Parts: sequence; structure tokens; C-alpha cells
Amino acid sequence: MDPKLRAAFNADFTPEKYAALMRCVNETERWPADFRISETPVFLTLEFTDEVTRAANEIIALTRTQEFARHAASAVPKALEVPNEAEHPNFHVVDFAICAEGERLVPRLIELQAFPSLFGFQLLLLGCIRKAYPAIPRNWTSSFGGIKDEAYIDLLRRTIIADSAPENVILLDIEPEGQKTRIDFAAMETLLNIRPVCVTRIKKRGRQLFYDRDGHEVRIERIYNRVIFDELIHKPELNLQFRFQDDLDVTWVGHPNWYFRISKHSLPFLKTEDTSPAFFADEFPADENADNYVLKPLYSFAGHGVDMEPTRQKIAALENPHEWILQRKIEYAPFVPTLDGQKSKAEIRMMFVWPENDPDPTLVNNLVRMSQGKMMGVDFNIDKTWVGSSIALHEG
Repeated sequence: MDPKLRAAFNADFTPEKYAALMRCVNETERWPADFRISETPVFLTLEFTDEVTRAANEIIALTRTQEFARHAASAVPKALEVPNEAEHPNFHVVDFAICAEGERLVPRLIELQAFPSLFGFQLLLLGCIRKAYPAIPRNWTSSFGGIKDEAYIDLLRRTIIADSAPENVILLDIEPEGQKTRIDFAAMETLLNIRPVCVTRIKKRGRQLFYDRDGHEVRIERIYNRVIFDELIHKPELNLQFRFQDDLDVTWVGHPNWYFRISKHSLPFLKTEDTSPAFFADEFPADENADNYVLKPLYSFAGHGVDMEPTRQKIAALENPHEWILQRKIEYAPFVPTLDGQKSKAEIRMMFVWPENDPDPTLVNNLVRMSQGKMMGVDFNIDKTWVGSSIALHEG
């Protein structure tokens, strides 16, 4: 944390400025934010920025090895496998807890996903923070590698739209207007002119898919996929005219199989100085103390099913133990001083995009979640301030 900018921000903060931030966030797009926005960004030192960037790139590099491919071969549940898998994922997001090691703050891997994050909303949030808090120096940015806003949007365009026309590309989710991330869908429509479309609104003829756009039936060439299979499985009442497992004449951005291949399933494989020990539940060593671990289901999202207090008895009772992992507990550092005398904890998500024809993924942006509770979720931060969704800034 940059101590000078943090002290200056806290001294300059007023509730009126936060209210201005929220007006900007909630009134810029057609949908507001349905999750709490923190009062403050996180200000990173150049040293920590370099360290978390190195850590993220090192983990991504491990997922591109032949050894990892062999590990991930069994990650996709057979009933959920989707044809025509892409050669590489279009998105990587790598989540790190910000922890203390002596006097230093260090990143420690929590999870990773080959699934898109709030790529549109984070750009919107950066702009709103700059408007609401004009004292933050303009050379402080959330992007990496010198990427400016237009270059960032161009990378999103090359990844999601590629050579198609925007009207032939859709953002697909289950009832997108009801999702907590709908503000991101609205931001992506503003940036790229792609519509959020519900899975129930898709029509199928042969191998082709279609949707209604302004009263006209339009063919879908590319699907920016935001559908979480866990949610889809738990809504059998949805009447779909197609199956994800159909052989379709569409390009998935990103392909659903990568959601499973690079996921919590990857954690037992990944071993760097920035990772913690992790094991499949049926391979949990007899000499390890379960009290030191968190039990997580492989195939869930947004923290559902996580058990912070596992026991040997709970592990033995699992019906499908290879679909669960145990990850050593990570202690977040309270390091963001707030105006009420508390200190907030944070985790940072490093966000990569990977256009089809690029040789490597590009780190473009970040997302921060702040907490004063036991976990990062809303239930653990009720009635608290300086918590919620945010962004990390560093000197560019």
C-alpha cells in the first residue's frame, strides 16, 4: 500500500464524494450496481504491483504446460462437455489474497478461472472514481503494461467480437436483467454494442442459433458466455431450444470447457511461492490437520458450498470426494486504514484477455474485493463500510 496517497485520500474523503461516486456508478448505465461498492480504491506500491503481476503471469504460464494439460484432462464432467473446444481460453482471472509476511504485503493465490469477469464494469468504475475523487493523480491507473482505455477496449473487441459484426455477437446468461452482474452487461453493451440475451430467448435451426434484435431475427456467430453451469443445472424449469452439448455452428468466447479445466480443479497442481497446499478430498494426506484447511466444491461459483471448518468426519462423508478440494487457509492482512478506526482486508483479481490469434494472454485490468469480516462475501460485511467491490490503482 502506498502510504502517502492512502493518507491523502483518507484526509480528503467526505460522504458527499462517496455519494457522487455512487451516482456515477448507478446512473451511467441502464442498470445500477446490485452489489456494494467500497468507498475507496486500493493504492499499490510499484513493488507490490510488480510482485502480483509476476505471480499472476507465473501461474498462467503453468497452465500452458503439457503437465497441466494432463492434469486438466479429467476436469470437465462428461455430461457437461461442449464440442469444438478452443485451443486456449479467451479469459484468465487469478485471485490473490493480500497477506502479510513480516513487514511486507504479499499476494497468495486463492482461486483462478478461465471465465470472464467484470471487464466492462471495472472500466466504468475507474472513470467514476476519477470523477468523484479528482485529487487522485491522473497517472494512477488500474491497467497494466501501459495499456490505455482505448487499447483496453480494442483488446476486448478483438477477443469478443473478432471479425464478426457486433449484431452477430451476444452476451449469454440466464435472465441477464436479474443477475447481480447486470451492470457489467450494460457496460459491455455500451462499449461493444453487444446485447445481453437470455438462454431461453435463443432459437435453433439446424446447427445455427438466432435471437431477436429490434424485431429482426439475427444469426448468432459468437457467444460471449457468462452462463455458469452450476446455475443452469439448478434451474431445470428453463425451456431451452438448444443444448450447450449440441454441435453448433457458433464460436464460444470463452469456451465452456475451459471454465472447468482452469478452476479450483487446478489448485492441487499449482505449486509456486505464491500458492498454498491444496488436495483433492480423496487424496488428503493422513498427517494433515483438517482444521488448517478450507473445504471447497469444485463445481460451484461465488463461494457456494465452501466449508470453513472441515473435519475428518465431514470429509469421509462426502459422496464424491474427488469433486472437492481442501486448500490450506490463508490469512488476509488488515491493511487499509478506514475512518472508523478499523482496517479492511482485500483480495485482488488479475484479469487477462486472450484474442484467438494472439500468441499469449494480456494482463489488462484488476478487480478488488474488500472486507472486514471472516470472508469476502456480503453476509460477512453487513452494516460495515469501506468494504465491497473496488479497484487497485498504481502509478503508471
